[in-house]
Amino acid sequence: MTGSQGSKSPSELIDGRITELGDWRGEMLARLRALIHQADPDVVETWKWRGVPVWEHDGMICTGETYKSVVKLTFAKGAALPDPARLFNSSLEGNTRRAIDFQKGEEVDEEALKALVRAAVAFNKSKAKR
Repeated sequence: MTGSQGSKSPSELIDGRITELGDWRGEMLARLRALIHQADPDVVETWKWRGVPVWEHDGMICTGETYKSVVKLTFAKGAALPDPARLFNSSLEGNTRRAIDFQKGEEVDEEALKALVRAAVAFNKSKAKR
């Protein structure tokens, strides 16, 4: 990416990351991003830690990291969220975060993911009111 990141909005930086990846990871990140927006139309996109897309609503919902072989959604308070579809498959040992690693060609359970995003927002709202 050329030029100053400071002049671009977080959403533009995320668009840039998706384009820059140019492979299945970019497609997956774009798809996950769209599902997050469907689940929570009021979600706020931010850009942290030198290049990590973050989705927030009354606190952090999740981050979208891209690695060589996975696209990882890490839910900040994942350990506190109901996960009846058992989407969480990574970072299971911690007391707070939980993550979902998506691999190339993997099916995304869209309804379960949206339910997880909504649960994260509800959790954040319940903490914000205290």
